[in-house]
Amino acid sequence: MNESKMPVLIRPLDELDLGDVCAIDERIGGAYRPEVWERRVTYHLRRDPESAFAAEIDGRVVGFVLGDIRSGEFGLEEKTGWIEVLGVDPNHRGHGIGHRLGEAILVAFRERGAVVVRTLVDEKQAELGTFFTSLGFEPAPIRPFVKTL
Repeated sequence: MNESKMPVLIRPLDELDLGDVCAIDERIGGAYRPEVWERRVTYHLRRDPESAFAAEIDGRVVGFVLGDIRSGEFGLEEKTGWIEVLGVDPNHRGHGIGHRLGEAILVAFRERGAVVVRTLVDEKQAELGTFFTSLGFEPAPIRPFVKTL
């Protein structure tokens, strides 16, 4: 069956998906980092499990998204959904999986009262900016500042 016609199941992410998340990250970045993902996935599942989703094809996780809802961050008092990370296995890109994950987390944020959703995109990752634009995001007047230590 053509992959683009295979049903994609978007479901809540759980701790049993950790190995798949690590594998996706390794295929994207070239480094195996289980300690990073154990910490991140565990944090998000404890903090806001309703904002963590997996995309599954034929029983295998091929993408994930982690986020949460906060207010009072950076002086922004409105209830804000934050998309922290969204990853799709490079072998499964181009079939709308990232878009489906993005839509799932946006619906979850909306249903739980978020009035705005934010994320950060490195300017060097133009394709990521294009992806978020396709979900209706636009550049914000908030500008990050950083200091290297």
